[in-house]
Amino acid sequence: MAEFDVDLFVIGGGSGGVRAARIAAGHGARVMIAEEYRMGGTCVIRGCVPKKLFVIGSHVRHEIEDAAGFGWTIPAASFDWPTLIANKDKEIARLEAAYTTNVEKSGARIVKSRAVIEDAHTIRLLENDSKVTARYILIATGGAPNHGAAIPGIEHVISSNEAFHLKKLPKRIVIQGGGYIALEFAGIFAGYGSDVTVIYRGDNILRGFDDDVRTHVSGEMEKQGITILTGCTVAKVDRHGDEFTSHLSNGSSVASDQVMFAIGRHPAVANLGLEKAGVAINPKNGGIAVDGFSKSSVDNIYAIGDVTHRHNLTPVAIREGHAFADTVFGKREVRVDHANIPTAVFSQPEVGTVGLTETEARAQFSHVDIYKATFRPIKATMSGRDTRVLMKLIVDGTSDRVLGCHIVGDAAAEIIQAVAIAVKMNATKADFDATMALHPTAAEELVTMRTPTARHVRQAAE
Repeated sequence: MAEFDVDLFVIGGGSGGVRAARIAAGHGARVMIAEEYRMGGTCVIRGCVPKKLFVIGSHVRHEIEDAAGFGWTIPAASFDWPTLIANKDKEIARLEAAYTTNVEKSGARIVKSRAVIEDAHTIRLLENDSKVTARYILIATGGAPNHGAAIPGIEHVISSNEAFHLKKLPKRIVIQGGGYIALEFAGIFAGYGSDVTVIYRGDNILRGFDDDVRTHVSGEMEKQGITILTGCTVAKVDRHGDEFTSHLSNGSSVASDQVMFAIGRHPAVANLGLEKAGVAINPKNGGIAVDGFSKSSVDNIYAIGDVTHRHNLTPVAIREGHAFADTVFGKREVRVDHANIPTAVFSQPEVGTVGLTETEARAQFSHVDIYKATFRPIKATMSGRDTRVLMKLIVDGTSDRVLGCHIVGDAAAEIIQAVAIAVKMNATKADFDATMALHPTAAEELVTMRTPTARHVRQAAE
């Protein structure tokens, strides 16, 4: 009789947990994975995928407007929000089924239940109050929207979760937040015709991004009619029938048909039984504390993805899940390298970035060269749209290594994925310069910028 019911029990059927389960099963492990909601997790069900579908759809209005400059006469178009929601739901259901099928094909078993840890090797399934023992436990429960401190009227506020299921498109919406989710939904709703107001507590949106990117995106969003109010927060929300009034900390107020908060997400660690098993929480970020191999403070319990609150990106969770399975069941140690992770903000305009910001580079290196260009994209020369692209390279002035690349404009994410390979390989500015330009493209600017726009030299301390 086996010592444990399974070799691996995965809590959470999102992208990271599913990858870990499939790879572990491929290595011959007996695997069980529990998901209390829907297979696919945040990214597939109520995150990256439906959001990107919404973003693509919201671009159509701009495409119609731009068409006139290219000789097209297009009759007045109409948009139906319920059709968008229905078609999105159909696609998400297809993806969920694919995730389920792929897990089952790998030999892992799925249980639809909330799972709670009883001790280091025991999990209780709340659906039928049964218990399962496991040699290893992997926690991949992700994160959840965080509305912040309680304010009067917080019950009227929606998160990105509810935004995917609204019955109708709001004519006016207030969105509090200045990061990925807030700005992406600001562009989405504005693209479909909503009047959008963004509220952010800081002095500029996209905290943590390069300052030139932050300023450029803010200016471009305001050109599209999106109102961005910084240096304040929503202090109270009043409801009047189907309308809301957001009272701001600066004494002003904004009327709307919806109020959405996208001020961050917190690790989903509550009520998992972590205390019983002795799993430690990282006091700095509230996520499960793990080492470089995703091992928690308990030797046989691991955690990956957003629940660790390290780098909250789906591809990171997938890589961590794969590395865990290879390390524990594949008999080869794999440590995930979290340096130079490319990321994109599907705002409008789009942001793609990899590596260090200018501020980070200047803090770490004594000589930093900046190459920066802003220009009107070729499409805008015919459409007449008032928009500009930003391209920026951060270079170590001593070694000539490219430390970072930042792009704002159409296809920024697609471009940055390829550039990330070069940055990961420690490519130099000379390597970029030696690469033949592909014309006419926006990306060619990355290999044709020859003269630094700024050079920063930090004087050695006497």
